[in-house]
Amino acid sequence: MRAEIIAVGSELLTAERLDTNSLFLTAELNGIGIRVVHKAIVGDAAEEMASSFRHALERADVIVSSGGLGPTDDDRTRTTVAQLLGRKLQLNQGILEKIQARFRRYNRPMPEINTRQAMVPEGAIILPNPRGTAPGLWLESNGRIVVLLPGVPTELRALFECEVKPRLGRIAPSERLFTRELRVTGLPESEVESRVSPVYALYPDVEVTILASPSGIQLHPRLWSKDPVQAERLLDEMTSRMGLPLGEHLVSTRGESMEEIVAGLLTENRATIAVAESCTGGMLAEHLTNLAGSSNYFLGGAVCYSNEMKTTLARVPAQLIDAKGAVSPEVASALAEGIRKEAGATIGIGVTGIAGPGGGTAEKPVGLVYIGIADEHGAHSREYRFSAADRDRNRQMATQAALDLVRRHFLFPPATKVR
Repeated sequence: MRAEIIAVGSELLTAERLDTNSLFLTAELNGIGIRVVHKAIVGDAAEEMASSFRHALERADVIVSSGGLGPTDDDRTRTTVAQLLGRKLQLNQGILEKIQARFRRYNRPMPEINTRQAMVPEGAIILPNPRGTAPGLWLESNGRIVVLLPGVPTELRALFECEVKPRLGRIAPSERLFTRELRVTGLPESEVESRVSPVYALYPDVEVTILASPSGIQLHPRLWSKDPVQAERLLDEMTSRMGLPLGEHLVSTRGESMEEIVAGLLTENRATIAVAESCTGGMLAEHLTNLAGSSNYFLGGAVCYSNEMKTTLARVPAQLIDAKGAVSPEVASALAEGIRKEAGATIGIGVTGIAGPGGGTAEKPVGLVYIGIADEHGAHSREYRFSAADRDRNRQMATQAALDLVRRHFLFPPATKVR
């Protein structure tokens, strides 16, 4: 069974609004065995909307749309689809009364334009919307199913879970999508691909997608199967084979983020951490505190942007900064050791570098970052050279590298030392 998702709304064709509904719908449809084969974003123009729905009806068994069910003149989804299917719109008194009652609960008169939301195409099944005024609609035509949902994410999700998913689940095929998510750090996309691609030939039925981001590389093996036990076994086996050539660069095999892995290691080892950041400007502390319960291991951090603050907050000797420069392995180690002692933490991390776009030299170019790590046995640092000219991307990659240094400290202790 094939599905297409259509996101309706001219605002989604601008840089200000992101279509998150399609991500939710994709996961839900794939999860019940309905393959999403196409997605479209279309503006509020009736002719463009009609074209998108017409093409979807030609290639998909299920079409799910979001948006365009509101009361204003640019909410044209129900009208466009009704015309396309040759259905008349009829006023549904029950829906109208519910909309009126909703306005009365807030002691407000219902504007006349809201009557438009009670107009229903002939033959449609009404899907109640407890969180908004626009109900969802379920239509069937020539063996195709068309589901119209409101665009407000909270309304769409509740409606899909309560009304749409059970209906689709009763007719969906027994085949399901099974996936894994491998997260890799410290290697470029091409290197990851060259290491794991020989494994692909051993599993011709598994599709693998590779994605790159500042936080690292993601590998997504995906398999459609009617046999859950066999599918899980196959993906476990394939994941194990892919992990061998990735070695220490493999962070997780079930989609856990670097923050989750580091949090688990700190908790397991009953360790605490403090950070002194220069070029990352607090981003490392933000990532370490993203998870609930982070107060159990994160003691605090300091943003030491100026040389004076490096001395004041992390006790880095001013003479060391003068002699080696603020961006140096020695200062990174001193930041780590200083903040560890100041906070009384098990682990200290120090980050210093040149985020850009300016400030670089031939000896110390933009993207050069030193990250220090300290524990009771001493401090060490690593050098990183990020090639991105983009300031924020360099900061993101430096933050990821710092988290990875903590991961390696616990899993591969010798790898944290520079000799």
